Amino acid sequence: MQNHPTQPLNRRNILQLIGSSPLLLAGGSLFALPSKAAEAKPYATAVKFNASSNPSSVAQKAMVFTDATIDITYSDNTVKTAQALSFVELFRTGDTLQKPPAAGGGNTVAAGYTRPDGVTPIVDTDGKQMFSDCVDGQSLIKLAKPSVPGIEGNTLFLVTQYEYKTVNLAGAAIYGTLPCPISITTLAQNTQTGALSVKYHYPLSTKAVHGLWTTCAGSLSPWNTHLSSEEYEPDAWLVMMRKAKGSALTAAELTGWKASHLTSANTSLSKFFEFSRNTLDAPSTPEASTTANPYHYGHVPEVTVNPDGTGSVQKHYCLGRISRELVQVMPDQKTVLMGDDYTGGALFMFIADKAGDLSAGTLYGAKMMQTSADSGGTFTLSWLKLGSANSKEIKAMADSLSPKDILDVRFTDPTDSSYTKVAMDGWGYQWVKVLPAQAKAAAFLETHRYAAVAGVTMELTKLEGVDVNAKDKVAYFAVSRIETTMLAGPEQSATTRPEVDDIQLAALRPGAVYASHLRGGQSDSKGQAISSAWVPTDFYVPKGLLGENMATDADGNNANILKISQPDNVKFSETMRTLFVGEDGSGHLNNYVWAYNVDTQQLSKLLSTPAGAECTGLQAVDNLNGFAYLMTAFQHAGDWAYNATTGTGTLNGKTVPAELMSAISSNWGGINQKSAVGYISGLPVLRS
Repeated sequence: MQNHPTQPLNRRNILQLIGSSPLLLAGGSLFALPSKAAEAKPYATAVKFNASSNPSSVAQKAMVFTDATIDITYSDNTVKTAQALSFVELFRTGDTLQKPPAAGGGNTVAAGYTRPDGVTPIVDTDGKQMFSDCVDGQSLIKLAKPSVPGIEGNTLFLVTQYEYKTVNLAGAAIYGTLPCPISITTLAQNTQTGALSVKYHYPLSTKAVHGLWTTCAGSLSPWNTHLSSEEYEPDAWLVMMRKAKGSALTAAELTGWKASHLTSANTSLSKFFEFSRNTLDAPSTPEASTTANPYHYGHVPEVTVNPDGTGSVQKHYCLGRISRELVQVMPDQKTVLMGDDYTGGALFMFIADKAGDLSAGTLYGAKMMQTSADSGGTFTLSWLKLGSANSKEIKAMADSLSPKDILDVRFTDPTDSSYTKVAMDGWGYQWVKVLPAQAKAAAFLETHRYAAVAGVTMELTKLEGVDVNAKDKVAYFAVSRIETTMLAGPEQSATTRPEVDDIQLAALRPGAVYASHLRGGQSDSKGQAISSAWVPTDFYVPKGLLGENMATDADGNNANILKISQPDNVKFSETMRTLFVGEDGSGHLNNYVWAYNVDTQQLSKLLSTPAGAECTGLQAVDNLNGFAYLMTAFQHAGDWAYNATTGTGTLNGKTVPAELMSAISSNWGGINQKSAVGYISGLPVLRS
């Protein structure tokens, strides 16, 4: 605003002057100095992403690579073109870092594995502490009054979770066998450049919540905590069967399951028993009575950061026990949308009783009605109420109930109409009946089975990342692969065909990002009002966000490299009007992070991760002390069927050259050994 001395000094003009100008007090009078607003430099109002080239050399394919640029439009309509972006690495897993003074100082291993106490190390075959190669969800957090001493510039905190460790130093697969670490890294933010640097690293104790299981993606809550996840919830019914038998399950117990599905189920069970030993110091016998309680896993851990760089974690048991990729809280601070990374999973929604508090609320599952099969399909959504509960009561049920107290599950047809036939996780059919007075326990501890019985559409495959465009009231959902239970009946296998078959699409392994309009005034299937203005009402693929198959090329790419393939992470920037999409799959030799402008529908390649690595850890930070960031990371570098004898890998029937695999190994401490946390630098803070 400019000053206008000729205007009368009424109340509005005085307030405008006070709000826009510095003041001097002189002789008891109030005087406004000349406004600096008129002299302010033009500010950035829009950004356009110019795509990175594909990594071409061995060196580029073995690193985090980008040569993307941006064009920045300013308030005076000038444009700065081709401004370079860059990836800045903060730390690597396995780095030796310092604990914060509040935690006693001293060395700590970044992403190091410990017992849930956060102290006792779990060691690798070389006798040294193991660390993860799988960075996943993370949140950059600013606290009002940080108290970490010795920080130059602004103090920030980065909560990072680590999904699993792929292999040990001997090359043995150990996915899912270790309690997952979560760390809080204290960062210093340069007040002039915005550059971030690591100062301290705190390994969070998870003992109070029985350790953490397969922490996948995460999100920042509107109330400034980190919301974690526990993916691929252990099947409590199969754990019970395996413990009772004392050995692997066979076709006699799981009638009709394919041999491959039976093997997968037993492998998953073995992983959980190994996890139990590493988490609870259980005896060496897998079926020991001290096996971890599967009902303690599959929930929503919430991390609170303390001003001194330490923190704490609690689990919320009342959002349903599913294969949770992550939760995303809507702007009302009550409505929660969730990714269910599962074969034959569903779209779930939770509405908290109180804003900013996930400890109690109501759980819903979506019924999907297909209106078209074109371009990934279009659907309308209705919602079935599954139950209301608080975390304390469900935790008490988890502590005291066994699966047979809640359900009766059969693996051969009981020829009894009180049982519902369902296909679970694509493995095979089972017949489920909820026992009397156990609906609440079933809804919140056996959510997948209960939702299937209730009539929720249990046919989505690998529903992963979720985020929200608050201005337009649109949610985005990554469906990594359109296959198995999402296919039209004739395309499905006999053991994955849903009984209802709400979703009938053609197979598309590169998947898609779906969108949904969020609206109020909705009612559930029984006509009861849903207390939210952020309820998804449809499900469709926006233009430009559908993957595309192609003939396998020399590098092993079998998905169009100009389009997304197997999307996983999705994070939205409100100011940049841009959806960032990270890949996790075998369609591309190098997985990519993409920038998709929701107004122009332009899709631009932003960066690539090392060959074989998944893009993880995305977080769009629009303005933090005057600087913008896209947090990003990766996991399992070189994970293309590595052959230690030949030094080569394999992708879609093509050989990944030994030269490339060697470069990845050299860069990242071996194949599937280290990953990195960082951010994209060069982004402007935008003003409207």
